Amino acid sequence: MPGRGAPVPSVRLEPDVLFVDDGDVLTAAGSAAALDLGLHLVRRDRGAEIANAVSRRLVFAGHRDGGQRQFVERPVPAIPDTSLAPVLAWAQERLDQPLTVADLAARAATSAATLHRRFQAELGTTPLAWLNAERVALACRLIERGELRLEAVARASGLGTPANLRTRVRRQTGLSPSAYRARFAASSKV
Repeated sequence: MPGRGAPVPSVRLEPDVLFVDDGDVLTAAGSAAALDLGLHLVRRDRGAEIANAVSRRLVFAGHRDGGQRQFVERPVPAIPDTSLAPVLAWAQERLDQPLTVADLAARAATSAATLHRRFQAELGTTPLAWLNAERVALACRLIERGELRLEAVARASGLGTPANLRTRVRRQTGLSPSAYRARFAASSKV
């Protein structure tokens, strides 16, 4: 047995990941990464749709890549204001349709500038960034469920074209749609 602080030859440190699944041994980088690992286990054992439902219930990203992107400070409101909830739900039901910030503002019965301030205060993001993130999340769910045609995924998620889909999925997940499919699609599970 190696002494305290001695290197362990069979251990490989991966500093830029949130968790590692090495079959029988799973490790997480820290307490928040333990949530990522837990969602990974739910996804692996129960499927992507259930894992995504759990992540939404936890108000936690369904998938985060490791690396510096995770260390950006973002203030979290102490008491989340749910006044945008009806607008968010309305938009989520229409992600496949052309939606603009003006459409969201009209639905919220406010100006675009006021909507922008409310999004910043309540969600820590802009309406357009939220809309794009929701569309990518929908695209990822479609890929997880086994939709193989990028044209169909792009159209159903409101991302429009396969090129835009590729760009947005890679920007948000760090993976191409095909790499995302290989990692998370239900059909790729044994």
